[in-house]
Amino acid sequence: MEAWFLIIGVILAALYSGLIWLYRFWFNRLKPFEANSQLLQTPVFFSVIVPARNESERIEACLQSILRQQYPSDCYEILVVDDFSTDDTAAKVSKLAVKFPQVKLISLQDFYQDGNQLAYKKKAIELAISKSKGTWIVTTDADCIVPALWLQHFNAMIAKENPVFIAAPVMFSNNGKFSGIFQLLDFMSLQGITAAAVSAGSHTMCNGANLAYSKQAFEQVGGFRGIDHLASGDDMLLMHKMKREFGNRLSYLFSAQSIVLTDPMPNWKQFLHQRIRWASKASYYEDKGILLVLWLVYLQNAMLFAGLIASLFYPALFPNVLLLIGIKTFAELGFLLPVAHFFQLKKWLLYFPLMQPFHIVYTVIAGWLGKFGSYQWKSRKVQ
Repeated sequence: MEAWFLIIGVILAALYSGLIWLYRFWFNRLKPFEANSQLLQTPVFFSVIVPARNESERIEACLQSILRQQYPSDCYEILVVDDFSTDDTAAKVSKLAVKFPQVKLISLQDFYQDGNQLAYKKKAIELAISKSKGTWIVTTDADCIVPALWLQHFNAMIAKENPVFIAAPVMFSNNGKFSGIFQLLDFMSLQGITAAAVSAGSHTMCNGANLAYSKQAFEQVGGFRGIDHLASGDDMLLMHKMKREFGNRLSYLFSAQSIVLTDPMPNWKQFLHQRIRWASKASYYEDKGILLVLWLVYLQNAMLFAGLIASLFYPALFPNVLLLIGIKTFAELGFLLPVAHFFQLKKWLLYFPLMQPFHIVYTVIAGWLGKFGSYQWKSRKVQ
């Protein structure tokens, strides 16, 4: 048994490590985006869309960060879509709207009934787009803090590259908890892969907390039509529709001055539900390359998970499991070093080896339940 486990494990480890080191190579090829003055001469009018459900504690900080933009105040609007909140989210937005004319509140319940569909966030974004004045749409989440040069950099990239879709970096803030550090490191790897894939010539991932796309392009691909039955996918599945329609007119805003900060999940339960939600859209990816990568990642972690369980009954197997975990850790640390440097989070890599058992277990569970289970999100249960 030990021999077969080691043979299969080494094959998977070699394939996985090779992929991770390719990601490192691709990530290191990226050059930070620089916005020179010539790219800022013609400001685009942006419609910033912020879907919000029960975000009373964080919505004001989010909106204030958008209002602090170093961008002409008459060249953007902020459309907050209240998604059936049961707290005073709407009241706080309305209070800000009195002071700042750029802020507008839209209530989803004025157009839809709660409980009769799944894709609330997509409905919120579509509704806001239908009422927007901008030629470009920018999306973020109500628990996010955006940087002061956010819109300015989007504008510069539009002028420089003439894209129809722009993905940009997102990072978790650090709440100091073990679960928060774990999420920070896990999310850092996802953001690193997002950037590396772009460098390799393939847009495979993005995050709706920091996106911009042409309103005309959104309408040309039919908006969320075809994916509007899914609770998730307002970001990546839309990006894949854009990619099919417009080819290489997708960009990635690789700039430390464009990083949007968001909060990690407050506890392990909500974190797992978040990751199950993310994993639930995997089977709808049409790109076979993405599916092969996801399968390799899942099989690698499932093999190690099975090895840890089997070691309880066959102790002789444990040294082989430790060896394979060590190979995985070494490869991932090699990749994360330049990524952590970009996000200025290198000191947190000291915790990375300690996180491996938790990462292996959660990857297997979230991947399985994303395909066959259900999850709760914003107090709604999704099958």
